[in-house]
Amino acid sequence: MPSKTNSRTAAPDQLLTHMPPQALEMERSVLGSLMVDRAGYDIVTDILSPDSFYDKKHQLIYAAIRDLAAEDKPFDAISVKAQLEKNGTFNDAGQMVYLADLVREATGSAGIRYHAEVIAEKYIKRQLITASSEMQTQAFDETIDSQELLNSAQQSLYRISQDSQHKDFTQINPVVDRVYKSIEDAAKLKGGLSGVPTLFHKIDDITSGWQNSDLIIIAARPAMGKTAFALSMARNIAVSQRLPMAFFSLEMSNDQLVKRLVSNVCEIAADKLRSGDLKPYEWTQLDSKITELKDAPLFIDDTSSLSIFELRTKARRLVAEHGVKIIMIDYLQLMTASGSGIKFGNRQEEVSTISRNLKALAKELDVPIIALSQVNREVTKREGEEAKRPQLSDLRESGAIEQDADIVCFLHRPEYYKIYQSNDNTQDYRGKAEFIIAKHRNGALDIVQLKFKPEFTRFMNLDDYSVSHGGGSLRKQGGAPSAPSGDLPLEFGGGAMPLQDAPDPLGGNLDAKVPF
Repeated sequence: MPSKTNSRTAAPDQLLTHMPPQALEMERSVLGSLMVDRAGYDIVTDILSPDSFYDKKHQLIYAAIRDLAAEDKPFDAISVKAQLEKNGTFNDAGQMVYLADLVREATGSAGIRYHAEVIAEKYIKRQLITASSEMQTQAFDETIDSQELLNSAQQSLYRISQDSQHKDFTQINPVVDRVYKSIEDAAKLKGGLSGVPTLFHKIDDITSGWQNSDLIIIAARPAMGKTAFALSMARNIAVSQRLPMAFFSLEMSNDQLVKRLVSNVCEIAADKLRSGDLKPYEWTQLDSKITELKDAPLFIDDTSSLSIFELRTKARRLVAEHGVKIIMIDYLQLMTASGSGIKFGNRQEEVSTISRNLKALAKELDVPIIALSQVNREVTKREGEEAKRPQLSDLRESGAIEQDADIVCFLHRPEYYKIYQSNDNTQDYRGKAEFIIAKHRNGALDIVQLKFKPEFTRFMNLDDYSVSHGGGSLRKQGGAPSAPSGDLPLEFGGGAMPLQDAPDPLGGNLDAKVPF
């Protein structure tokens, strides 16, 4: 005698023959209650859509009720009948007899929210069944690439998860308590920083650190040092402070990125690391400082052409499994929105979708997301010191980036355009960069000057190391002892001798050789 098939081990095609999840009695009860008591609509409108109902008749009736509510009209049985006739769906909805039956089955508004939530839950399960069935069908199709299938599956699940989120209003008291607690926590922190510190002091003063759920855009023209700035922040956050950080590098491989990070940390020129032509003291410096990178909580992903949906999946896992506190993407224009099922008319529409989803992801994971971005060529056509500074209108490919971002910053090096002095001769731009905060949803706008050391792909605070002009002494930030020395080269743009090849003014202290 053949054994009975266990439903737990049944083949997928057998499972699909089961009756889909549904709650027909509750569907009838909700529709009848709405036609009896209009107040119930305000309770269920954020939970239900016409598609939430399993019975086709119920879908048409709820759509008619929604149409009437949008026009602020009553939706008793007679009004719903008229709207169904207007929509051309009266016969398909069961006619007046069925509407009367629904009214008789109405149970009132007391349990309508619970009934609506059950209906919505059944709908989510039906969506999951449909999505899994489509995935199975596509998986058997040899003409569909596996990566395309994964992207499609991720997008389907993401769409279902977004549809299932019905966030209710919150009375202000618990919010006030949370805000007060965050203020107390900020007061206990060193320097009053409530977000992730960059260790660029003036930037942290303005932003109080990168804030959770914020989308931060850092944009610049090529060769301005976007990646160098990103690596400098990675060093400050993941290496110096040991805060877990994710770095999605769409342009460089893991090896290329880490080699530049080694140059940044060890202060050895990148071209020397490529050639391996290091002097004995540089080998000592490399061996000593490279240990700082070991065990740093920095997680690098070098997937090229990364889609926003792949990023979402990976970011969720990094936050859940490794407690990642901040996410960085290099850079936004290299991302795609493939697998979304949406046909984009142009690249701007696709970039808009990417930036909107990045903001949603930052809010969902409650971590800051920093995305590097390109600036269009218009800035290169403008003449003059002020005109060369990038503006919000210069963001490449999409105005939506400016709209979605909480903070928009630009990196600008006047020296790149052979502008070495300000118009009023009060600023020397050689070896310096401007970090321009052009949009700040919750704070001030400003221009912060930083030191840029291109041979080390490194940005630094201007006051990290300084040379006193009065006594010609070298001092390190924090009041480290100084030693007499001659004038040292201050700027790299003026053809000064690189400091690692200069005579050692401090008797062999390699760390003190870097005055910036």
